[in-house]
Amino acid sequence: MSFSPFFSNNKRYYDFNTFLRQHFGCRVQKISLDAGLSCPNRDGTKGTGGCIYCNPLGSGTGAWARGLSISEQILQAKDFLRRRYKAKKFIAYFQSFCNTYGPYEKLKALYEEALSHQDIVGLAIGTRPDCVNERILSLLASYTSRYQVWIEYGLQSIHNRTLRLINRGHSYEDFLRAIEMTQRYPLLICVHIILGLPEETKEDMLATVKALSTLPIHGIKFHHLYVVKGTKMAEMYLKGQYTPLSQDEYIDILIEALEQLPSQVVIQRLMGDPRKDELLAPEWSLHKRETLNLIEKRLKERNTWQGRRFKI
Repeated sequence: MSFSPFFSNNKRYYDFNTFLRQHFGCRVQKISLDAGLSCPNRDGTKGTGGCIYCNPLGSGTGAWARGLSISEQILQAKDFLRRRYKAKKFIAYFQSFCNTYGPYEKLKALYEEALSHQDIVGLAIGTRPDCVNERILSLLASYTSRYQVWIEYGLQSIHNRTLRLINRGHSYEDFLRAIEMTQRYPLLICVHIILGLPEETKEDMLATVKALSTLPIHGIKFHHLYVVKGTKMAEMYLKGQYTPLSQDEYIDILIEALEQLPSQVVIQRLMGDPRKDELLAPEWSLHKRETLNLIEKRLKERNTWQGRRFKI
């Protein structure tokens, strides 16, 4: 049995770079943006301190705190990405914290500032499933006549017991409501999940992937849970209350997860990407290229591919 001809570049999964080349005919890179926004799980609306693994800077760069506007961040990033990757087009990715959480006019101004720049062909909005509404979704949909627009929902797990444990501040049902609302608009949906969350078994993690395989999503980002200094997870790890997945464990679970996903779902990310000076564990997190190469190698060794075990 051969793997799906849907994939190119000899990949056994549908990677994001391939997807973007198919749509734009050139190298397209995301520009990660920090808009200085917050999160209802930090400002007291739903909680404080954020998720137990969350870096105080969020998943972004801290650029806003350093005084860099959206335009300044874009101009700096474009120059770097052109040199490093020979990128010709770009997607403005609002990454840090919750990028639909704020006054409507402020959000609209931020999005349109990003879209005003030359060679920006898309918009990606990282957010939470409990922070969207019809007005915001309608605004994002209004850009789709000229741009590719992704909305990226942080889910992490379908298991409410896990979401409570990690102080997520929303439920799986909130996520399902967000998906049901979003699919009524011409938006591309990407979902973030984390493998290796506290007290989750391999079966729990694969159950999350199987549930997502039945939903109208277009992309997925896999992250492994790594421990960052100064977080609740760091306290748990240092007390011996949490053990991260080993590299081999992560790769094994990830490959089984890929097998469960439909072949048309775009794999935007295969692992997290911590900063060296903030990481406590696991050490293998710093060897991204090695881990990605091992994933490719194991897929070939097992003669398997994304979608192999997917059943409608």
